Amino acid sequence: MSRSTEAAALTKLQRLKTSYQTSIRRAYEHAAEDCRTCRTPGACCLDAHFVNVHITRLEAVAIRETIERTPRLSEDEKRALYLRARQAVRRYSLRASGDTFSQTFACPLYVPRLGCLVHRRAKPAPCIQHACYANWEDLPPDSLQARAEHRVEELNREVYGAEWAWLPLPLWLTLVDPRGDGAELEILIREWTRRGRQQKSNSNHHARRKKIDARNKKVRSLPVIS
Repeated sequence: MSRSTEAAALTKLQRLKTSYQTSIRRAYEHAAEDCRTCRTPGACCLDAHFVNVHITRLEAVAIRETIERTPRLSEDEKRALYLRARQAVRRYSLRASGDTFSQTFACPLYVPRLGCLVHRRAKPAPCIQHACYANWEDLPPDSLQARAEHRVEELNREVYGAEWAWLPLPLWLTLVDPRGDGAELEILIREWTRRGRQQKSNSNHHARRKKIDARNKKVRSLPVIS
C-alpha cells in the first residue's frame, strides 16, 4: 500500500461523501424531522438494538484522521472515543466473522454535547441516509445508499486490495486506533489474504474443471464413423 495512494483515496472519499450528503439534504431531508428540534437527541445513534452500521477500512481511516485533526476534542477525549469503541466491541460481542450485520451496538462517535464527531467530514453512508420521516414514501431510495457504498468499496479496494472487510463501526475503530500496536489488524489482514488466495484457487479450479468438462462433452458429441 502506498501512503500517497491512501491520501488520494481519502480525498476522493470525502468528496463522495460531501456530494452524497448534499444530495440527500436537498432532495429528501425537507420532509424529515429536524434533528435540532428532536426531543431525544442521539437516541437513534445510541440505540443498541437498532444500529448496525458497517464501514470499510478506508472509512475507518477517514474517521481516525478526522478525529485526530479536530480542535473540538482534547487528547483525553480522543482517547476516550477509542475506549468507547473497545467497550462496545466487548459489550455487544462484535466480531469480524459470521453474520456481522446481525450485530448491533451503540455508536461511540456520538457525544451528547457535540453530536456526531464526524458529521461533516467522515459520516458513514447509512448515517447520511438516515433521518426521521413521518411517511415511508418520503424516504430516500435504498439504491442511493447502495450506489454510494459501491463507490466507497471501489476506492477501498484501490488502496488495500482484498485486505479488508465490511465490519461493525466500533470494531474497525479499534483496528485503526492510532495509539494501538496494530497487531489485531495484522492478524485479520493475514486471514483476509489467506482467504482471498483460497477463493482465487477455488475459482481457478472451477474454471479448469469447466474447460475439461466442456472439452469432454465436445469429444463425446463427435459423430461415430463406421
